[in-house]
Amino acid sequence: MRQVFTLDLPASDATDAEHRTYSIMGSRHKANRRSIDIHSVDEIDPRTSTEPRIMNYFREQIAAAGGPLSSNEEE
Repeated sequence: MRQVFTLDLPASDATDAEHRTYSIMGSRHKANRRSIDIHSVDEIDPRTSTEPRIMNYFREQIAAAGGPLSSNEEE
């Protein structure tokens, strides 16, 4: 079954981001690299992400910039 997904993760460059995506999807879903099609790799503003690993990795930068831009739906 094919499913479209997005994944926010910290990486040093596009090649590193692709490698990490293959690694994560392979370990979580037992997907082979040949069965994963990556259509684009884009840099995002860490303040717009709700991924815990992004919020943890960039916590100092997010705090210095005035906090996250995404709305907290729990509040």
